[in-house]
Amino acid sequence: MDEQEIPRWQVRFFTIWGVQALSILGSMLVQFALIWWLTRQTGSATVLAIATLVGMLPGIVIGPFAGALVDRWNRRMIMIVADGIVALATVVIAYLFAVGMAQVWHVYAIMFIRATAGGFHWPAMQASTSLMVPEKHLSRVAGMNQALHGIINIISPPLGALLLGLLPMQGILAIDVSTAVLAILPLLIFHIPQPQGRSDRKFSLWGDVKEGLRYVWGWPGLLAVMVMATIVNFLFNPAFSLMPILVTRHFGGQAMELGWIESAWGIGVVVGGLTLGVWGGFRRRVWTSLSGLLGMGLGTLCIGLSPATAFWLALSATFFVGFMNPITNGPLIAILQAKVAPDMQGRIFTVIQSAATATSPLSMVIAGPVADWLGVRVWYIVAGTVCILMAIVAAFVPIIVHLEDNHSKYAQVVPAGAVDRGQAGGSL
Repeated sequence: MDEQEIPRWQVRFFTIWGVQALSILGSMLVQFALIWWLTRQTGSATVLAIATLVGMLPGIVIGPFAGALVDRWNRRMIMIVADGIVALATVVIAYLFAVGMAQVWHVYAIMFIRATAGGFHWPAMQASTSLMVPEKHLSRVAGMNQALHGIINIISPPLGALLLGLLPMQGILAIDVSTAVLAILPLLIFHIPQPQGRSDRKFSLWGDVKEGLRYVWGWPGLLAVMVMATIVNFLFNPAFSLMPILVTRHFGGQAMELGWIESAWGIGVVVGGLTLGVWGGFRRRVWTSLSGLLGMGLGTLCIGLSPATAFWLALSATFFVGFMNPITNGPLIAILQAKVAPDMQGRIFTVIQSAATATSPLSMVIAGPVADWLGVRVWYIVAGTVCILMAIVAAFVPIIVHLEDNHSKYAQVVPAGAVDRGQAGGSL
C-alpha cells in the first residue's frame, strides 16, 4: 500500500466494512426466520438437516471455482452483484410468503442461492482487505472481524425472535433486502484496488483452479495448517451441534441453560476478537494461532470433563473456547492476506475453506449415532484432546512454525506497481 494512502485507508475500509456488517446482520435475521419457519411448518429434523447441507454445499463444491473467478474478475463488481442477487432472491421469496405460496423447496432454493452468492462475496472481500489495509494492521482487522461475527451471533437470535412476533415473514425479509442494498452503496462510491498481471493471460477456469491447488500443495506449512483445520472442523462441528443434548441429558438443564451457554460462547468470541484487535498478537503470527488452538483444546476438554453438578464450569469453559476462537483464526487469515500474492488470494481462501469444511457433512451424519452409543461427552473429550496434541506437536514442526517465512514454490514474485490503486470515480 502506498504511503500516501495510509492516512485515508480507514475511511474507505471501515465504511465498506460497516455496511457489510449490517448486511450480515440482515442475513442472519433471515436465516433465523427461515429455520424457524421450517421448524414450525414441518417439525422434521431431516428437513432441518437438509437445510443445513443446502447452506454448506455451495461453499464446499464451488468454492475453488469461485476463488478462481474472484482472482480474474473485478472484486468490487463481484461484491455488488453478489449483494444484488441476494436482494433480488429475497424479494422473490418475500413475495411468495406475502401471497401465501411459500413451500419448503422454495426455502431450500433461496438458501442455496444466498449461499452461492456468499461463496463469491466472502473471498472477494477477504482478498480485497489486504489491498486496502496496511499489513501491520491485518491481524487487528481480522480480530475485529471475529468480534463482529460474535456480536452478530449474540444479537441475531433474540432480535429475530422479537421481530417474528412483530412482523410477518415478508417484513423480516424486507429488512435483509434493505441491508443488502445499503451494502452496495459504498461499493459504488469507493474504489477497491485490483491486482494486475492476470488479465493479459489466457483465461482457463480449470487451469486457474489447478494453479490454486498447486500453490497450496507447494507450500508445505500451509498444507499442514489446512489438514489441521479439516480435523478441527470434523471434530468441533458435531461437538457443538450436540450442545443441546449435553445441556439436557448431562447437566439436566432446560432452554434457559442452553441460552446461557450459547451466549457464553458468543461473548467469548467478541471479547477474544476485541482482544486480538487491540493486541495484534505475537510478532510471529503463527505462535498466536497455536496458542489459541491450545486454549480451544483445553476449554473443550474441560467442557467434556465437567461433572453433571458443575454446569458453571462448562459455562466458563465455553466462554474460554469462544475467546480463543478468534485468537486461533484471526492470525491465520492475516498471514494469508499478508503473504499470498493479491492475484492468488481468492483461490487460496476458497481452497482452504472448501477443504476445511469438506468433511463437516460426514461428521454431522455420524455425530448422533456415536453420541447415542458412547455418550455425548466423548465428542468434547476427543475434540479437546486432539486440539491440544495438534497445537503442541505443531509448535515443533518447522514448516508450521516458519509458515510466514516460507512460501509456495509456485508463488510468483509480485513486482512493484502490480496492484491497481487508481482513484477512479472520485473515490478515496
